[in-house]
Amino acid sequence: MALLEINNLGIQFGGLRAVDDFKLTIEKGELYGLIGPNGAGKTTVFNLLTGEYKPNEGVIKLDGQDITGKRPIDINRAGIARTFQNIRLFKKLTVLDNVKVGLHNQYHYSTAVSILRLPKYYQIEKAMNERAMELLKVFGLDTDADKILASNLPYGQQRKLEIARALATNPKLLLLDEPAAGMNPNETQELMDTIKYIQKNFDMTILLIEHDMKLVSGICEKLTVLNFGRILTQGDTKTVLANPEVIKAYLGDD
Repeated sequence: MALLEINNLGIQFGGLRAVDDFKLTIEKGELYGLIGPNGAGKTTVFNLLTGEYKPNEGVIKLDGQDITGKRPIDINRAGIARTFQNIRLFKKLTVLDNVKVGLHNQYHYSTAVSILRLPKYYQIEKAMNERAMELLKVFGLDTDADKILASNLPYGQQRKLEIARALATNPKLLLLDEPAAGMNPNETQELMDTIKYIQKNFDMTILLIEHDMKLVSGICEKLTVLNFGRILTQGDTKTVLANPEVIKAYLGDD
């Protein structure tokens, strides 16, 4: 059974058909790319998958469970986490605390336990700190993580922190929305290596939106291309990127 199955997904805003008859199947462990020109509907698809938008029609199944139109918090609990094109960190919190926010759906204690600082509070906080530091170490962000504010990290490291926080929710499917945006070539190469590491070592299924074709061709196994809200083509990465219609959609007519 596929991890993600989407059939006939569509949404309309007024008279605009933003996504129409969208279909996608992603197997467990795949690293899949969703590409297309600006305004093609890629982020709208992500918003439908995470419950930010409710579709007008279609079905979304995650690991066999119908999650169509559910609340974002319920979809996250079901196993989908995401990053955003515009970074959304808690910039006044430390690097460590940003990741711990993502862990709160797995570690629980009551308000009374927290206020009274009972032994359970310290046990859970210790476990959360250890797990958060494990994740931060993957991204090279573990040094002074309990002291450095997220806002004081360089841009590329803020991108990585957002991915670490998403991983902290223990997702089945990780959605990355333009993770290389604003990065220099060296940072992009590091990001490619990190995403490959996550896929392999976390047994993670990843769907990403990206405009950097070097990154896309370097890590994605399969691609779906959107244009004006509809699927232009789907298939293995090399074949899709060589498709004349894809080249035309990105570069336009000569």
